[in-house]
Amino acid sequence: MTANQSTLRDRLREIVGRPSPSAPVLSDSSASLAPPGPPVSAALPAISELEAMLGGTWRTGSRSFVIEKRIHGSVFHGRARVEETAVRLEREATHASLLCGGALARPPFLFFDLETTGLNGGAGTYAFLVGCGRFASDGSFITRQHLLTDVRDERPMLEAVAEDLSDAGALVSFNGKSFDAPVLETRYLLHRLEWPVQSLPHVDVLHAARRFWAAPPGRGRLPVDSASPERVESCSLAALEHHLLGAGRLNDVPGFEAPARYFRFVHSADAKPLVGVLEHNRLDLLSLAGLTARLLHLLATGPAATTNAREALALGRLYAAAWTNRARESFERAVVMAGDTDVKASALRCLALTERRARKYEEAARRWHQLLELRGCPAHLAREAAEALAIHHEHRSRDLTAAKNFALKSGRPGKPALEDDAVRHRLARLERKTKKASSSKSQGLCLEPETLPFDLRSRS
Repeated sequence: MTANQSTLRDRLREIVGRPSPSAPVLSDSSASLAPPGPPVSAALPAISELEAMLGGTWRTGSRSFVIEKRIHGSVFHGRARVEETAVRLEREATHASLLCGGALARPPFLFFDLETTGLNGGAGTYAFLVGCGRFASDGSFITRQHLLTDVRDERPMLEAVAEDLSDAGALVSFNGKSFDAPVLETRYLLHRLEWPVQSLPHVDVLHAARRFWAAPPGRGRLPVDSASPERVESCSLAALEHHLLGAGRLNDVPGFEAPARYFRFVHSADAKPLVGVLEHNRLDLLSLAGLTARLLHLLATGPAATTNAREALALGRLYAAAWTNRARESFERAVVMAGDTDVKASALRCLALTERRARKYEEAARRWHQLLELRGCPAHLAREAAEALAIHHEHRSRDLTAAKNFALKSGRPGKPALEDDAVRHRLARLERKTKKASSSKSQGLCLEPETLPFDLRSRS
């Protein structure tokens, strides 16, 4: 989400206020108050022609056009049947909350995806197609696509979309938190309509996908699936569905072509250019469901389901806030499986932090040592490990000599340790403690560590 989008929505909320039953309804004549958008259709195709071409119907008593399709459960999408995806989602739905920051996400999941007139967001961007997908009780996948046939009919379309959204237990999107949801919310605000999913849990699959499968910048491609020798080069939905789900598309309309095809429809009243756009949107929804099912399977099954170190590392990070033991198992698996130094170093760091949170300080120190001994360890992680070990030996093991040695290693890269203020402060404190301990020993006190004065045990 851009800063401009966020500012726009905040200003709209201030101007419009919370919708109320008495709020005025915008008529066609008031459409001119809306920001510039796609041109009003000069001549729409005949109703029967539009229905025949796109397979949709007009919503009863409204100018909202809806295309509903049912994909039977026995149909394969990639390597899995549609009904298998439905069963997996239903069985493992309780883990969805880990994908949306702990919010209580529950079935029914509603998968949604927009096709818009532009990618900039803001008041000038219209959602001309709102695709919603859900699974039926028989395992089939039902899509309902709301098409804006005329810009003056945006309000009826938004009201129809609100009915679909209101039935959901959780929203699932791909980059929806940053783009789709803000664009749609802006349209509701402009029409003084309540945004129907304000408090609904929202699972953005893109965020999790980047953790699990995206190659870090400058590191090339990464293997993601034992059944697929290729590697994910980008985190686009098309790349993920191909490499993770084994799904392919024939004669697919690229997403960037959708706005131009819509404008051709608006200007010419020829609905044929939209046929490919609708199919593209339907497949996006189905792939979104498949990726969500895969993520939930990983979360439900645990580290054993991961196929490489990066998956195990990402899984551990999701577990960390809720299940310490599972997080530890995932990080340990990542360390064993890692062939990439960066991944192994990150896994060791996560293990050390996990053990420290669990108050297993000796085990945490062992992991920090392993990190420092790792050949090619990134400088910033080596510095963090050295600092953690300096703290450990000063406050836990009471080995002031070791604490000094690690403190000298914890300076900023490219800067002498004694020129680092934090390091100088730590070394000065350690020197005072050393002198005090020596003085006490020379006087025959020989205090055990646990009987030392409190100030010697204080944390840095």
